Amino acid sequence: MLIVDCVQGEEAWFKEKLGKPSASNISKIIGTSGKRSTQRAGYMDELAGEIITGERDLTGFTNGRMETGNEREEESRQLYEIHQGVEIQQVGVVYKDDKKRFLCSPDGLIVGSKTGIEMKNVIPKTQVKRRRENKLPTEYSNQCQFSLFVTGYENWHFWSYCPKLKPLLIVVERNEDFIKLLEIELNLFCNELDALVEKVK
Repeated sequence: MLIVDCVQGEEAWFKEKLGKPSASNISKIIGTSGKRSTQRAGYMDELAGEIITGERDLTGFTNGRMETGNEREEESRQLYEIHQGVEIQQVGVVYKDDKKRFLCSPDGLIVGSKTGIEMKNVIPKTQVKRRRENKLPTEYSNQCQFSLFVTGYENWHFWSYCPKLKPLLIVVERNEDFIKLLEIELNLFCNELDALVEKVK
């Protein structure tokens, strides 16, 4: 595991991520069933464009809810530390090795353990639904498994927070069968991405 210290959301962080598959986008490569995603080709085109131009794709958007979630991140992090009696190490990006082919940008690594954390700061309606279901939302399953693969950690904590409502903590264990499929598909994707860049640049 290779950690690069930079501040998430700042220019150095975006530069580090440029043209590389990341945990938050892994579902564009492989679905929760282990089958290839229908978004795979489009995601590869996006990353190839970033590599060739040196500029990040700005087609994403930020809305009011996302901004509020970002503003509450420190509050959420502090509550988790108190709740669990631990300290969170904030990092920029984490690579599996010095080849730096793919990365994750965890919301934190738990000091003195083999545990990482994914924090989501949500509106009341979403938090009520998550507490009612009391399980990891499917849309974050691949992201957590990808982060476990990159870091080699034992488990990942999914922490959902909304002021005035009880937080939700789900412990995500490694799914070794899925991680094996993920590793195969990820390496194939990276090889095809390299070939695509050579072809079109």
